[in-house]
Amino acid sequence: MRIGMPLNYSGGFTETVAELADYEKAGLNIVFVPEAYSFDAVSQLGFIAARTEQLEIASGILQIYTRTPTLTAMTAAGLDYVSGGRFTLGIGASVPQVIEGFHGVLYTAPLGRTRELVEICRTVWRRERLEYQGRHNQIPLPADRGTSHDHARVGKPLKLINHPVRERIPIVIAAIGPQNVALAAEIAEGWEPIFYLPERAAEVWGASLAQGTAKRDPSLGDLDVVVAAPLAITDDADTAVGLCDAIRPMLALYLDGMGAKGRNFYNNLARRYGFEAEAQAVQDLYLAGKKNDATAAVPDELLHWTSLIGPAGYVWDRLEVPASGAATLNVTRWRDPLPSWSGSSSGSESSLATCEPLSNMLVASDRRYGFGYAHRGVGLVPGRPVNLHGSTDARSSRPPRPGHRGRAQARPPGLSARPGAVAEAADSAQLGDPTGRQGSC
Repeated sequence: MRIGMPLNYSGGFTETVAELADYEKAGLNIVFVPEAYSFDAVSQLGFIAARTEQLEIASGILQIYTRTPTLTAMTAAGLDYVSGGRFTLGIGASVPQVIEGFHGVLYTAPLGRTRELVEICRTVWRRERLEYQGRHNQIPLPADRGTSHDHARVGKPLKLINHPVRERIPIVIAAIGPQNVALAAEIAEGWEPIFYLPERAAEVWGASLAQGTAKRDPSLGDLDVVVAAPLAITDDADTAVGLCDAIRPMLALYLDGMGAKGRNFYNNLARRYGFEAEAQAVQDLYLAGKKNDATAAVPDELLHWTSLIGPAGYVWDRLEVPASGAATLNVTRWRDPLPSWSGSSSGSESSLATCEPLSNMLVASDRRYGFGYAHRGVGLVPGRPVNLHGSTDARSSRPPRPGHRGRAQARPPGLSARPGAVAEAADSAQLGDPTGRQGSC
């Protein structure tokens, strides 16, 4: 398992980059730079490449509508060049709110455009003359659509002038819809879901992953599953709850503001997870202009079980959920004024206190306990066939884990042990406190 870190959309960039050398020493493997309707990711990635030596860099994500496929290929090759072969191209369709509302580009055919972009990129990186006749991209433009002279097209097929560092730059596709997830499993080196809830992963995405994997070219290797989760290791219940509450506005923004009623991919995902009534309530409040009430209505269980916040032993247990299957785990760094579990008022010290214990934990797990990526992206045991509708085989008993403080809750409040079922109420006798304040958020 690799440890990654997504950077924030705004603020703290210079300070974060200055700390990246320390993060590398603490065990950070890769950093992802987002691009929504913020500063562009490419300039920041180039800056990071110049300031680091071994840390991998990735776009998280470049939107497929905002650059031509050829420019995306050139950009990826350029970033791979300046980083010495350390770049991963993360791409995604984004949402109509951003593509049409900010870029003024029609949001159409995301599946077809994603497939064509990937094919064009790989052709460019192989330095082949680019001749591509797809439904959405015709390169070069035919004479009847482009500039012509004597009824002949002026544009001729070209190939990339430079020799790329690699002719196969890893591509990660951000996807949560069934067809898009299947596409990622078929054509990409990696798949990046959002708000990943491992107990529901097989139910929500298992069939799509199986469909895509059945068509996957073996030369792509195993699918790298990139999972993001806010991380904090703390034994203090109040601190854990405060940190979870700090996530609420971001989750509310996605459930409420990233789309229209009936056309919000993230709200639909929450419904598929089993939070249908809650997702409806959050959206209704937001659309009624009650944004604070909408934020407060975000389900505690969804916050709790899409994050890694609590004692070290609890975080271990969450990483061991059989359906996790993450080959790359992106952990969100925290900065003041959020509560600091390290006891420090310094943002850099508290953020490093997050990364270092996790890196120690994951390195130990990789060496001693066999954590790793399973073939189809759902499961933890490397090289073992995966049942996409259940857990992997049970593993042998292990020695006590460093820093383990006892097993946390066996499952999230409101989640049944039976895959696909939603418990009607949490067992208060088992949980003690229905808010989950037993040292975890």
